[in-house]
Amino acid sequence: MSTIKFKPLETSDIPPLMEIYNHFVMNSTASFHTEPVDITEFTESVVHPNPKYRTYVITLDENLQGYVQVMPHKKKQAYATTGEVTIYLRPECVGKGIGSAAIQHIEAFAKESGFHTLISTICADNKPSIHMFTKNGYTQCAYFREVGFKWGKFLDIATYQKII
Repeated sequence: MSTIKFKPLETSDIPPLMEIYNHFVMNSTASFHTEPVDITEFTESVVHPNPKYRTYVITLDENLQGYVQVMPHKKKQAYATTGEVTIYLRPECVGKGIGSAAIQHIEAFAKESGFHTLISTICADNKPSIHMFTKNGYTQCAYFREVGFKWGKFLDIATYQKII
């Protein structure tokens, strides 16, 4: 039986995770970046000086598969109990339960860290991600039409929320 594990991000994990992220930049609408990110920009997005926010590396049978993180939703103080969840997995991981395990893991961490609400903002084209979050109890709370533009077309985003 395969074993999914989560470990806090280490500096050595950043290059392979950036490679996973940049795959989605160049091959999907999962990211609204239109050009690959460099190591500095990616590091800033996954390393959080406040320990309340965290990035975990996901492994399956000791092989790196992606990452899950809870990060600030907004910088204003009243949002301190709301976190934004992001998950990026290798494309071949879809449908193996790794994403759901990642959501459950980050929810447990978030609850211990004092979060009340978690949100995830997803491109409306990203049906597998929407399915994963709704399957794990997230409900759509917002929908923004044509707020992104990538590959010659306007893209919608939907925000999903779960009170934990």
